[in-house]
Amino acid sequence: MKIDDIAKLADVSRSAVSLALNGKNGVSQKTREKILKIAQDHGYIPRSIVKAEHFIKNNSKILRFVACTNAGIVTEQFESLPFFMELINNLGEHINTSGYSLLVSSIKIEELEKSLSSLEQQQPSSGILLLGTNLSPSQIETVSKIQPNLVVLDTCFETMNVNFVVMNNIYGAYHAGAHLIKLGHKNIGYIESTTRMYNFNMRKKGFFQAMDEFGITVRNKHIYSLPPTTVSSQEEFKKEITKNRNDLPTAFFCECDYMAISAIKSFLELGIHIPNDVSIIGFDNISESQVISPELSTIHVKKDRIASLAVDMLIKQIQKENLDIIKSFVNTELIIRKSCKELIPVNEIKTSK
Repeated sequence: MKIDDIAKLADVSRSAVSLALNGKNGVSQKTREKILKIAQDHGYIPRSIVKAEHFIKNNSKILRFVACTNAGIVTEQFESLPFFMELINNLGEHINTSGYSLLVSSIKIEELEKSLSSLEQQQPSSGILLLGTNLSPSQIETVSKIQPNLVVLDTCFETMNVNFVVMNNIYGAYHAGAHLIKLGHKNIGYIESTTRMYNFNMRKKGFFQAMDEFGITVRNKHIYSLPPTTVSSQEEFKKEITKNRNDLPTAFFCECDYMAISAIKSFLELGIHIPNDVSIIGFDNISESQVISPELSTIHVKKDRIASLAVDMLIKQIQKENLDIIKSFVNTELIIRKSCKELIPVNEIKTSK
């Protein structure tokens, strides 16, 4: 269930649905109640600022999806980012078939304990699906004390006594690096996020594991940084590329697709063509990766599988069917498109006679 689907069922605009779901003015009370009723009936419950207890009976079975927002990766607009949007939609689809309802709550990270405690008092959940992307172990521990029925998505801390489901970042980045090497690239660069978190750290580990195994050295001057949630040409990046223009890698791995798309835009503005001059590979396989020109080679994250595992794991925990604590890593898939080119060594180029 997406916002567009709710808009069609309610016969209103997408903006009206957004206003109603976010508790903002601009729609009548009658329209607001109609939209919220449709959302609830189809297993989609809006953010915490909408008082869901007005629309869900106390004895309803609720699974709460919690995202903690800050100025880094998970901003207040996180639901509009393709990766998180698709993940939430997949969670909703799996929860719909389980007899539970999905309640989506976004909380400011600095108010985590107070806000979550208040939400759980207002509308108790049967369990929590926690977006752990930008959270520390202590913050996750805080959530587990408030609601012990807990599954954390999009990060993993092996020493915690908590259930985790996350993509296999090391596996994906390893195969991204190996793909570039198999295409003949030996001078390879790395574009990392200015904001660090578990997923990016594991991707870096996997990529450099591939480099080590194939005997490839990535020089420090060929490691660049970009913001992880911006899709635009980056001036500082362009300055660094211009400075090293006579000694650029023939290929780059980027820690996420947004950075890869920003890099492509920046290179093109400098007259550096993808993939003829430089090959680029990303990570996540967001929808924009097929819109950018050339289409982006990337690592596909199986968000549907992550969602189904997390929902099943949480329901089994709630129903006491499985009390074992589990860490699940879902392997990724290499998606080959047009942003990477096979490199032909100079000594192998045939000259015409």
